Amino acid sequence: MAPKGKHPLIITGKDEMRKWSRQMRSQGKTIGLVPTMGYLHQGHLSLIQEAHNHSNLIVVSIYVNPGQFSPSEDLSTYPSDFHGDMLKLKSVPGGVDAVFCPKNLYDYSNDSGEKQKSENLGSGCASGLVSCVEDKGNGHETWVRVERLEKGLCGKSRPVFFRGVATIVTKLFHIVEPDVAVFGKKDYQQWRIIQRMVRDLDFAIEIVGSEIMRDRDGLAMSSRNVHLSPEEREKALSISRALLKAKSAAKDGRVKCSELKDLAILTITKTGGRIDYAEIVDQDSLEAVTEIKSPVVFCIAAWFGKVRLIDNMEISI
Repeated sequence: MAPKGKHPLIITGKDEMRKWSRQMRSQGKTIGLVPTMGYLHQGHLSLIQEAHNHSNLIVVSIYVNPGQFSPSEDLSTYPSDFHGDMLKLKSVPGGVDAVFCPKNLYDYSNDSGEKQKSENLGSGCASGLVSCVEDKGNGHETWVRVERLEKGLCGKSRPVFFRGVATIVTKLFHIVEPDVAVFGKKDYQQWRIIQRMVRDLDFAIEIVGSEIMRDRDGLAMSSRNVHLSPEEREKALSISRALLKAKSAAKDGRVKCSELKDLAILTITKTGGRIDYAEIVDQDSLEAVTEIKSPVVFCIAAWFGKVRLIDNMEISI
């Protein structure tokens, strides 16, 4: 295990990453993977700390995945601070052993000579990439889909998002070859999709869901929060307030989902937030329920200004 303060090994090539992992596993070490798109915050660091509970060595991937952005989405404006990320990784108790930071996992023209020095990475490893949903995808045409679970919630307004997520996670699993991978429950649908994909495709990888990290005021931590103005950030607190109100109401016996959703929507729209969706779904199947009789999760996506935020809360009665 890397000690706190140790600079992790930076790996940019697929072959180099796979060679390192296989070498470590041949020594009897277990590897935990924490996939990220960089611009790390305390939520990401909590995933790393959780990974330490399940494995000997930690790999953090930093890669802004163009495959999950449609041409109209915010790939070019996604925040990046590679050097800041490295400082944060050094601060994690237990440390990080390796950072996998590839240039472009959809460009296959350079597979034989893909090593790249870390000092040439600039502010982010994926700068300049375009969405490979466009014709500039360098020939990539194979996609992994979890067909039913990807349809609702975020899948309604972002139709290519989860095929991009499932595909890049599959690629990372094949390259890093971890024993365990940790995902945050803030992206609840994503976590469940990866769990189902791993089950269906027989990956020998344990998928761990880590609890949502929130700022002191209750806002779920997200790399996109940096784009909120102070006024928008204050308004965005209505999401967590709405979820807490719904959870409290359910505990008090108000189990009709239509009532709970109306309560949450009113709480958010009163502050000026625009609802993308507010759905109460079964925790495993992600199918909408009309009345809470078994464990559910209340998932919300809302816009504040130009920033789309997601949050959720598990509810059991």
